[in-house]
Amino acid sequence: MQSGRLKQVLTRLAEGRRLTGEETEKLFTLIMQGDVPPEQLAAILMALRLRGETVDELSGAVRAVRACMTALPDAPSDAMDVCGTGGDGLGTLNVSTAVAFVLAGLGVPVAKHGNRALSSRAGATDTLMALGIEPCHDLDEQSRRLREGKLAFLAAPLHHPAMRHAAPVRGTLGFRTIFNLIGPLCNPAQVRRQMIGIYDSRWLRPVVETLASLGAECVWAVHGETDLGGSDEITLAGASHIQAWDEGRFLDLTLTPDMAGLPHRPIAAIAGGDPSHNAGKLLDMLSGQDGAYRDTVLLNAAVALHVSGRFPILENATILPILLRRNVEIAAHAIDSGMALSALVQAQQDAPSSVEAVHSSPLIQTSGLT
Repeated sequence: MQSGRLKQVLTRLAEGRRLTGEETEKLFTLIMQGDVPPEQLAAILMALRLRGETVDELSGAVRAVRACMTALPDAPSDAMDVCGTGGDGLGTLNVSTAVAFVLAGLGVPVAKHGNRALSSRAGATDTLMALGIEPCHDLDEQSRRLREGKLAFLAAPLHHPAMRHAAPVRGTLGFRTIFNLIGPLCNPAQVRRQMIGIYDSRWLRPVVETLASLGAECVWAVHGETDLGGSDEITLAGASHIQAWDEGRFLDLTLTPDMAGLPHRPIAAIAGGDPSHNAGKLLDMLSGQDGAYRDTVLLNAAVALHVSGRFPILENATILPILLRRNVEIAAHAIDSGMALSALVQAQQDAPSSVEAVHSSPLIQTSGLT
């Protein structure tokens, strides 16, 4: 795409016209190569945001970013990811990170994609570092952890170095762009099963359609209603809306805490803090502390167990409360038996003694990725 062609694309976007998937892929390949000047990149992101990105455009952008990422070798074919886009502004405790330990404790391989905090005080990587679990830059070691220990934390900056070309412009714009959605759709382990929390319910179906078009096996995109606004997790504070690609069909589902036998709780009951605070709460919860945090993790883990393909909760395209409650009990057993905590301890023991390469890397704003 030459300079003149790039200007034509900008003109089309300014007129509110759509790009094809192929055009978007070429455009974002240029962005990943650093070949789009900052002022033009800002105009592209603004035009897409104002008009609203399409599934073709999101798919094209994801293909371009995936082509530039540093993929994990020899990842298990049944590995999954559970993460959120971030950006909901609620500043809660780290739910999907805690769910990853529960799943790993149950033997589910989790390639947990995460990042430093962008819109909250403690992103997944921040909290993990407070627990003594530093990002690992050795791909073979990450792969070994995923295969043998069932858990690998994939720090976004280490796997998406090309994102650095977009970071300054994103920081200058200061609002959510298509990049907030791209990160969770570009897992370095190339997982085909994902549970993704979305900050805005209007993106549920586009995210699911995008991953389905790229070969996903099972995807549940979730968005919770709370007393303080939308959440990128399944919540105790209200109904959670779900768009899914499951067994070759699209599903529109709603889930409430009572279906899982759990009480409604306001979102403030899981308010987070800095990384040290969140790390302490995560340790307390995995050590057996009851409360809203534990229940929120159990609810999300119950759904993630379905997405993993091991413990289904659907019958005739409907969530069966009896099966959902069974999964809650399975997740609770992982905590109460110490299996989830053991997964955390193993991750601490696996932490590299030297992370100079990580600390010297710039913070690349791939997405919220919580």
